[in-house]
Amino acid sequence: MSETIRVGIVGYGFAARTFHAPIISTVPGLSLSKIVQRSGASCEQDYPGVQAVKEISGLYGDEEIDLVIITTPSTNHYDIARQALLAGKHVVVEKPFTTTTQEADELIELAQRQNRVLSVFHNRRWDGDFLTLKEVVEQGLLGRLTEAELRWDRYSPNSNPERWRDAGEEGSGTFYDLGVHLIDQALTLFGTPLSVQAELRTEREHAKAHDYFDVSLEYPDSFKVSFKSSLLAVEPASRYRLYGTEGAFVKYGEDPQEKQLLSGLIPGMPGWGEEAEQRWGILHTSRGGLDYRGKVRTLPGSYQAFYQNIYDAITGAAELAVQPEEARMAIRIIELGMQSHREQRRVKVTL
Repeated sequence: MSETIRVGIVGYGFAARTFHAPIISTVPGLSLSKIVQRSGASCEQDYPGVQAVKEISGLYGDEEIDLVIITTPSTNHYDIARQALLAGKHVVVEKPFTTTTQEADELIELAQRQNRVLSVFHNRRWDGDFLTLKEVVEQGLLGRLTEAELRWDRYSPNSNPERWRDAGEEGSGTFYDLGVHLIDQALTLFGTPLSVQAELRTEREHAKAHDYFDVSLEYPDSFKVSFKSSLLAVEPASRYRLYGTEGAFVKYGEDPQEKQLLSGLIPGMPGWGEEAEQRWGILHTSRGGLDYRGKVRTLPGSYQAFYQNIYDAITGAAELAVQPEEARMAIRIIELGMQSHREQRRVKVTL
């Protein structure tokens, strides 16, 4: 019989309702038991048998809770994660990991001391289009890579400074919110860059936080990775654009899993994570003397694979897929990007 890991979630906002709770509920061995909820529609209506509690201490003090998931605003990730680790819980933190690398370093050291699993919900590693991009890179279909562009454009013209994402506090804004996904994908594919240059802007009326970023990462052999986001993109640009000495790969559109979750579909059911053919990426390669141009089927996405790995890591069946040191490096790139913006220059990457 497999071991059961009892799970408690801190917060029941968009992230918990849309991603964490429904995904956790589909992973064998993970048992969603408690949710800290202080307002809004009761989580008990959505998940009968799950207990709603008002205070976080209801998780810390429950000896039967093994894993704590933190889905609160990033501005208080550090404090909640620290208390959960001190209480002897394994911890998953919603991205971004922390607001500073100092906070990340302290949590990593504490998790090691407590011998607990600590990870960050970088679920976009399991986007189908990213898995496809990763396969194109690993197969060397484009020859030596020369340039990569990752974008996350949306049209959301109305800012709301009362929401933490738009409030302008440390850890808010699209660079932390969306940029950290693209940074994690770039680090996963290409490793640590040599330098960073960033431009951050506030474009929407009444916005208090950055809502636009344009960032360039420099790698050896003249390889450049750029990532960009605008919340005023009525017509979004390509999601991924990758160039090499022997070809190119271009992909439009977003992974379908978030929309599937919002529509109430159950992760893992037939058709989950599948993308329609008209949205597949285009590969043009002359590798091996060929001259091929055509669509590449998008691999199915699988957000549940993140939590399956968390279960396997806690039970000792697998290595942790999203290491906290990797999530910490993403925060470091954000810090250096903000320094680059302030000083209006390219900044060398230091750990």
